[in-house]
Amino acid sequence: MSMTMRWSVLASAVLLSQSGNVQAQQVPQAPEMTFFVASTGPGKGADLGGLDGADRHCQQLAQTAGAGSKTWRAYLSTNAAGGAVNARDRIGNGPWQNAKGTVVAQNVDDLHGDGNKLGAQTSLTERGTIVAGFGFTPNYHDILTGSQMDGRAFPGNLNLTCNNWTSSTFGAAMVGHIDRRGGADTVFQRSWNAAHMSRSCSQDDLRATGGNGLFYCFAQ
Repeated sequence: MSMTMRWSVLASAVLLSQSGNVQAQQVPQAPEMTFFVASTGPGKGADLGGLDGADRHCQQLAQTAGAGSKTWRAYLSTNAAGGAVNARDRIGNGPWQNAKGTVVAQNVDDLHGDGNKLGAQTSLTERGTIVAGFGFTPNYHDILTGSQMDGRAFPGNLNLTCNNWTSSTFGAAMVGHIDRRGGADTVFQRSWNAAHMSRSCSQDDLRATGGNGLFYCFAQ
């Protein structure tokens, strides 16, 4: 191998090493974070692999941000025949803070009350970034919850969880507005967890009504 070729190989190796380091540093580390919005969904609409699949997704995203030592749960309700699961009962006791250290709620009652601090500037992803909301193109402010405003599941005869988060074709999903804004100034448009139903359950259907298959993650 000529000297020129040796230098070329060495330079390429250095560049690859630097590139890998940059990629590893892309997600800011927030080990004290206890709340975030998933920056991406699994990519199959509202089919999240059930509650277990959604929880794993939260855990994996938290791991990338240095908060993987905590136990993470998706804020999702289900109403299967075997018994309802309320989102509010899955997420621990609080308090919860975002990637920037802002406390968004002190406890479960505070989270579901008028005094919580959830909104466009505080409901951040695990990367500490804002989710594009009302007025943006595209608009991704719809957040999957399958929940009523008090954080509880709907009656079993209503499929507002896309078959308990296992289907991208059957049913619809109740969603909240991450930015608490919409086309009208109503209590529903301002709701972070129960604004309206999605058109259906596929990725395209979620996008059609202003979403992208995202959901809230809380550390227990």
